[in-house]
Amino acid sequence: MKKYLTTIFILLITTIMSSQNQNSRVEVTIENIKNDKGIILVGLYKDPAKFLKIPFKYEKIKAKKGSVNCTFMDVAPGEYAISLFHDENENGKLDTNFIGIPKEAYGVSNNAKNTFSAPEWKNAKFTVSDGKTVTHNIKL
Repeated sequence: MKKYLTTIFILLITTIMSSQNQNSRVEVTIENIKNDKGIILVGLYKDPAKFLKIPFKYEKIKAKKGSVNCTFMDVAPGEYAISLFHDENENGKLDTNFIGIPKEAYGVSNNAKNTFSAPEWKNAKFTVSDGKTVTHNIKL
């Protein structure tokens, strides 16, 4: 009987702990891809100071004309932002012209864009809640 109660107690504690620590996921659909060349680099950021510099998590996806999907699993609750670009020549960087304007298609969460500068964290951020799935459609 004591062993039975111990097992029940352990199962109860495990269930309570797992329900309180349900990590979420972020699903991204990248739309308006012009061709099948190269890859799409997708970065998930959790630190505003590192936005557009060092992602918390990232994915590389084979480009496909039209749209592709990307999912980040086990994302803890908090504020995040997404940045992505179509790396057509697969050199691992967003190519720009001589004045810094991107030559490759890019996008960020909330489809935030600035006219004369890079997108800002405050416009791209979103909240992930415990145990929820957040979806984003980002147009290049």
